[in-house]
Amino acid sequence: MAYRNKVYVSMDADNDLRYYYLMKAWKQNDYSSFNFYDAHDINNIYDKSEASIKAGLQERFKNTKVFVLLVGEHTKYLYKYVRWEIEQAIKREIPCIVVNLNGKRSMDQDRCPALMREALAVHISFNSKILQYALENWPSLFEQYHKEGKTGAYYYDENVYKKLGI
Repeated sequence: MAYRNKVYVSMDADNDLRYYYLMKAWKQNDYSSFNFYDAHDINNIYDKSEASIKAGLQERFKNTKVFVLLVGEHTKYLYKYVRWEIEQAIKREIPCIVVNLNGKRSMDQDRCPALMREALAVHISFNSKILQYALENWPSLFEQYHKEGKTGAYYYDENVYKKLGI
């Protein structure tokens, strides 16, 4: 079994790719403590057929420790890859962090894909400090909640955001 230390980021690549690039910029910033091992660095997928792309993404999932879903205005309408990626994360019991690009700090019923509304996941706003906090803390909580059979949306209360200065 592969060593699972990567963060798999799923998004609407047509509309929200800039947020993924911003996350990568946070990681590169010398003054930021934000860091993650990006699953997208594992392999490049050159064959653009759906079967080939999904096979390459499967390889990335084998090394994934945390699944991050960037939720924008159109994310819930994406079925070809985003829905498939959500299904993979849930099936593989990977801790899921749902990041609302509109700043909402809990589940956004209007934008969150239906599969993720019922899944065991933490929902946060798009900010490096809360995302880093979730990357460090959610996996162990997820494991505990999963063993207890819990499902559904979780979120951090305002005290966590306040403690982080946001």
